[in-house]
Amino acid sequence: MNRQLLNKSKRWRKMPRDEYHRAEAFLTAREKSCVAACARFLQIQNSGGHVWYLKSPGTETSALLLHHRRSLFPVFDKNSGIPGPRFLNRFLGKVPIHALQGLREDAELLETLMENQGYFAAERIDYDLMSIDSPPRPEAIRSGPPGLILREPVPEDEDQLFALQSAYEQEEVLPKNAAFDPAVARLNLRHILSSERILLAELNGQVVGKINTSAESFTRYQIGGVYVRPDCRSLGIAVKMTAVFVQNLLTLGRGTTLFVKKRNAAARAVYRKAGFAVLADYRITYY
Repeated sequence: MNRQLLNKSKRWRKMPRDEYHRAEAFLTAREKSCVAACARFLQIQNSGGHVWYLKSPGTETSALLLHHRRSLFPVFDKNSGIPGPRFLNRFLGKVPIHALQGLREDAELLETLMENQGYFAAERIDYDLMSIDSPPRPEAIRSGPPGLILREPVPEDEDQLFALQSAYEQEEVLPKNAAFDPAVARLNLRHILSSERILLAELNGQVVGKINTSAESFTRYQIGGVYVRPDCRSLGIAVKMTAVFVQNLLTLGRGTTLFVKKRNAAARAVYRKAGFAVLADYRITYY
């Protein structure tokens, strides 16, 4: 079915909290392609936000739209025509939106609606959404230079990890023209150290790389924050670090998902060597 914004047989509604189990079932069925949205849904249950759903009379939910901390996360059914959520016109006038993210075709639908309300993208970034559910490739586990140590961090590593986190945010995270704030980067690192799983790479007594989870859904982790110091690249460190980290997550009974910028050919190659496969196109739009 052609996915248009004109289907009047369906209507968007705000989901009451006592029906959140319906949203969870809808997300669970699509979890592999929407780990970030699933993680935000879990946070909405604990810290507030909005969940809107779309359905026809007598049918099951066919789309969700989540709002959490100035971000929108669309999760739409591939076989449904998606009408524009007209209520969003009023909402956008009251609540500023900083970012929109999801599968590219889902994001594109909301981009059109938001432009009609005066929201014009400051930057659009397209990604490959990738996943792995089986053991990483053995050759990836064996890669890396002699003497490379992979381990969990200790408190004494924070300053070296901060240097890596700062460089990562400036290279890979900050939207175009956004200013880097060291204090925010420090807070982000401390959140990762206290709330996420993280593995670091040490070579010749120096911390030269890191990898961490960035979201947790019902049965999956999302990887983020993968960074290797520029002078230590092309040695297989990122490949080994990614493969070992994924192997550790798999022992917990969870699959792994990530998204990587399409223009970052080196990172895409790292993940393919570790055993990741591309699922779909993904987009983050900043306003």
